[in-house]
Formats: sequence, C-alpha cells, structure tokens
Amino acid sequence: MPPRLPELIRRARRLALERDRLVHELAREWTKALKGQGFSPKDLDELWAGLTEEAVRRLQRTAAGSVGVEALRREANEVIARVKERVETGLAAGG
Repeated sequence: MPPRLPELIRRARRLALERDRLVHELAREWTKALKGQGFSPKDLDELWAGLTEEAVRRLQRTAAGSVGVEALRREANEVIARVKERVETGLAAGG
C-alpha cells in the first residue's frame, strides 16, 4: 500500500464520522423544531425540497466550479434524505 493511502483512508473515515454526527445533530434540531407544528406530509415534502435546493445553491457557491451540478445535487439529496428519515422517525416516535 502506498504510504499516503492509509492516511487518506483514516481521513475519509474521520470525515464520514463527522458528517454522520452533523446529520444526527441537525435531525435532532429539526425534529424538535417541527414537533407539534401540525405540518402535513405535503408541507414537509415541500420543506425538504426547498432545503435541498438551498443546499445545492450554497454548495455551488462554495465549490466554485470544482464539482458538477449533478454531483452537488446528488450529495445534497443524500444528506437531506438522511436528515429527513431521522426527523420522520423522531416525529413518529413522539420526538
């Protein structure tokens, strides 16, 4: 194995763990904010769609052309879907 490869693997694992922690924290905050608000499933779908679009716009500004729009959209969709799943589970369980 080339000398840098183990370090890159460790770094990727650390970044993945940090992303997971952030998703969990964000989902907990959204669950708390949405609990008892009476939003319909359609309202929530629109919320997640809007958050996804905003995430894509922000990523486009920060990526400055280094990554394609479709790659950014996939990443935003993946992260928002993970947050959404946790929030829906939290709301169904009573928060």
